[in-house]
Formats: sequence, C-alpha cells, structure tokens
Amino acid sequence: MSKRVVITGAGVVHSLGTELEEFWENIKAGKSGISKIENFDAADFPSQIGAELKDFDPGDYIERKEAKRLALYSQYAIVSAMKALENAGLEITDEIADRTGVIVGSGIGGIEVFEEQVERLHSRGPRRVSPFFIPMMISNMAAGNVAIYSGAKGPNMNTVTACASATTAIGEAFETIKRGAADIMIAGGTEASITPSAVAGFGNMKALSTRNDEPEKASRPFDKDRDGFVIGEGAGIMILETLESAKKRGANIIAEVVGYGASGDAYHITSPAPEGEGAVRAMKAAVERAGMKPEEINYINAHGTSTPLNDQYESTAIKKLFGDHAYKLKVSSTKSMTGHLLGAAGGVEAIISAMAVKENVVPPTMNFEEGGEGCDLDYQPNKAGEAEINAALSNSFGFGGQNACIVIKKYK
Repeated sequence: MSKRVVITGAGVVHSLGTELEEFWENIKAGKSGISKIENFDAADFPSQIGAELKDFDPGDYIERKEAKRLALYSQYAIVSAMKALENAGLEITDEIADRTGVIVGSGIGGIEVFEEQVERLHSRGPRRVSPFFIPMMISNMAAGNVAIYSGAKGPNMNTVTACASATTAIGEAFETIKRGAADIMIAGGTEASITPSAVAGFGNMKALSTRNDEPEKASRPFDKDRDGFVIGEGAGIMILETLESAKKRGANIIAEVVGYGASGDAYHITSPAPEGEGAVRAMKAAVERAGMKPEEINYINAHGTSTPLNDQYESTAIKKLFGDHAYKLKVSSTKSMTGHLLGAAGGVEAIISAMAVKENVVPPTMNFEEGGEGCDLDYQPNKAGEAEINAALSNSFGFGGQNACIVIKKYK
C-alpha cells in the first residue's frame, strides 16, 4: 500500500516574520515585506528594493563563532529547519536518524561569500582567500549543515532548478518517502541573494522592478502595470513524514502532500515556453500523481513573478489545463508581499499553501488593480478571502525552463 505523506511542521525565515504564526498573520493581512535595500549602497542600481532581512540573528541556534563560517543562505536554512522541527514537535533521535533525510534547494548558494572572496583574491592575493571559501559557498552545504545541526542521517541532497529549486526539493522529498527510502524528510529552500552582483545582474536583464519610490507597491503580479519582480531572501522548510510516523508520535498534522509534477520547457534560458506549455505539463503531472481531476483543485498559489511574460503565460497555462474551472479557481501570487525568493520561493509558498488549506483562507494578491493582457482569472485582489480549500496547487517555474508543482490537500 502506498504511503501517505503529511506535513507536520514548518519554519520560515523572512522579513515578514521568523516565526510561522507571525509570518502567516502578515500574509493574511496583506502586509508587504518589501522595502529599500540597506545591506549595501544600491543608489546606482536600476532596482533598489527587496524583501530584505534586516535584523536576522541566528544566535538562538548557531554560535556566533560558527556563524562566521557559514554563508548566510546556510544560516537561513539551519534556523528555518530547526524552527520547523520545533513546530513539528520532533526530535531526531538515534532511533529515527537513519530514516530522516534532508533535501534543501538553493538557486545560487553563498553568493555573498563568492563576492567577498573574489574581491579579496584580486586586492590582497591568493594567500588571503579564506580556507572556508568553498565549503561556505557551494549550494549543497545548506542541506549538509541542516543535517549536521539536526542529526538527520538519511538521504541528503541539494536541488538546483533556479526558481523552482525549493518546490523540486519538496517534491523529491515526497517521492523519497513514497518509495520507502525515508520516513521523515526535512525539505524546502533557502536563498540569500540580495547582493550587489545578483541585483546588478538581474537588473541589467531588465528582470527587476524599478518602482523604487514605492517599494510596497512594486511587486504587482498579473497587473497591467507590472514591470518586473522584486528580489527577496530567506528560507522556508517543511517537515514531511509518513502518516504512520506522524500518528505514532501523535504529531499535529497541518496538511497532506499528494502530488508532484516536474517538466522542462526545452525552449529558452530565461523566457517561458509559448502559451505556458511546460507549465501545463508540470501542473497536469502533479494533479495526476495526486489521483485527482483538475476540477478538484480549489486554489493555486501561482508562481506569479510580476514579470510580463510569466504572468501572462502562467494564466494561459491555468486556462489550458483547467478549462472552465479556471474561472472558478482562487488564484493568488504571494510574491506581491514576500518578493521573489528565487530558489527559496517554493518553500515559503508551499508553507503558505498548506496554511491556506488548513484554515480555508485565500491569501491576497496585493497591488492588483487591472489585469494585464491574458490575465483575467480570479487573483483574489488586495484582501484575503475565505473559501473551502480541499486541495491547493503550488507552482514554481525557473530559468532554464525547469518547472515544478506540488498538490497539497486537506488532511482527512
């Protein structure tokens, strides 16, 4: 008999809150976590705004000396993972360590370490480069460090599928449990890319919003006046486990993961495939893996980046898969509040989707005034709503045409 996979804990590190309850309350209230960038002087950059963590302190979980040897994205992952374990009421003992794994996605890894050390190489010479440079920077170290801090000794890996990284991680963790390779998985994504090189690179691609005078209104998914995404940072980590394991320890079950689908556009390095063709296949695969019909999905947490092509093509993809039901669905992009966390986006959005399912709350799409071309669905504009949400679909699409979607269902 196929194993059921449930969500028993969640941890978030974000400018909207580093406690799950605070973060979720701010999402329901439509609060923005976006402001002027302060961690470096962005005055000469086309985009000067982001959902930036300004007062992050890992001190409750990581010793100050040790933190200096960890890239920021690893720190975010460790803290969110430890918070998720606390939320799940789970201690990883020797008895369960071998059956507890970790999959944490990150699109870029320790980019601030890369910038700092390359600058040191050029200004001070090769002998002044830190011996910790490589193990701080490489993108698998978030998963490695989460295992070190939690004691999880099962399957351990890193997914890198650009902005789909965290959703890929959760989907692969779901499949790892389904095939019997683990009983518990710590899964999600982390990113710390609000750095000069990243903001300059995305900015010069014309991918970022330049609405610098109105940071809170800059991310406006599906709106006709959208002009690019707003970069964010942080982490979102879930605890997934077999229903048997959760029941055995009397865990509080938030929701159930029932489907995962992935696809490749095979089209372009940055632009989505025409008409969202790749997104259609990923969504369809997730719904089919869940053993559901499209009309059984009640809510979609859209990728919804606030970029012209993504929002139009994602809307088209939803209409292609769901037909007439597309107009009955509740859809929202919470990136309007969180910004776009790149490789961590899907982790945070999966948590939002799970809470939406649990509480029958439809999170808002803020700053939506008038739909852009092809954007004519019910995007839950500007205020949270209430609706019976039995099943939600969380979408993530990344550069390189890498798409991942998961279906989260009410636990019954």
